[in-house]
Amino acid sequence: MDRRAPIAAVTVSAPEYVEAVEVGSVEVDGRDATERAVELVRRTGHLADLRAVLVDGVVLGGFNVVDLDRLASELGLPVVSLTRRAPDLARIRAALVKWFPRDARRRYALLTAHRLFRVPTSGRPIFASVVGCRRVDALALIRRTTVRGFWPEPLRLAHLIASAGSGRARAKD
Repeated sequence: MDRRAPIAAVTVSAPEYVEAVEVGSVEVDGRDATERAVELVRRTGHLADLRAVLVDGVVLGGFNVVDLDRLASELGLPVVSLTRRAPDLARIRAALVKWFPRDARRRYALLTAHRLFRVPTSGRPIFASVVGCRRVDALALIRRTTVRGFWPEPLRLAHLIASAGSGRARAKD
């Protein structure tokens, strides 16, 4: 059975002017997250104008893991991955071993390839990892794109757009 999860790319002129939106999907628990993310960003038609890519976590659709290094390399841009909570790596490893015994090592390596650091916000802290830029630059990007609350507007919009039609299109911030 081919199960798909929606994903969205939102191109924004910081802090909040939307330039383009693209919607696609990834295979739930598949291995196509990086390819689909690259494809969506390119389809926006704004690749040459972008300064960085923000990603909501490193998994899209279950355990379909984004290779942040490959994403940065293929797009030629820094990548900043954000998550609302520090992951429980022991539980994640156990789940990967249980559900993906042949592929657990690769998925776990991608999940943990870049160390998370705490990002202070006006509310609760969030966590980030970066490829292709300094932490200070990532922090500046996060501050510049966060309109209110603690979550960057491009990621908030992408979540709403990808969730549209599912009955769960609500902002998390």
